[in-house]
Amino acid sequence: QVQLVESGGGLVQAGGSLRLSCAASGRTFSSRAMGWFRQAPGKEREFVAAISWSAGNTYYADSVKGRFTMSRDNAKNTVYLQMNSLKPEDTAVYYCAAFARYYSGGYGPSSADSWGKGTLVTVPS
Repeated sequence: QVQLVESGGGLVQAGGSLRLSCAASGRTFSSRAMGWFRQAPGKEREFVAAISWSAGNTYYADSVKGRFTMSRDNAKNTVYLQMNSLKPEDTAVYYCAAFARYYSGGYGPSSADSWGKGTLVTVPS
């Protein structure tokens, strides 16, 4: 497992942008797929985006496709989630997750190996 620390959440008006960061500990970061998930009040945790460990392929939930971009910097052990055109329905706690080394299967929450504590994003209506 790895230790994950998210940052960058906050309050932003609809239509605005935020960039979340997730810093990972250890030396295995580059061999791990990474994901972002979110959980709104009263709802289950849901997949937002993932990035593979090898080619850096990215995957997105339909609800954020075209608005959010996930990237990684292996030299800094960090992944990012650039969120543009934010909507009130994007309000949630956003969690960073790591998958097991060399994992390349489905990126659901039950497949994640490690979790951060989350960062709150609020987009008022």
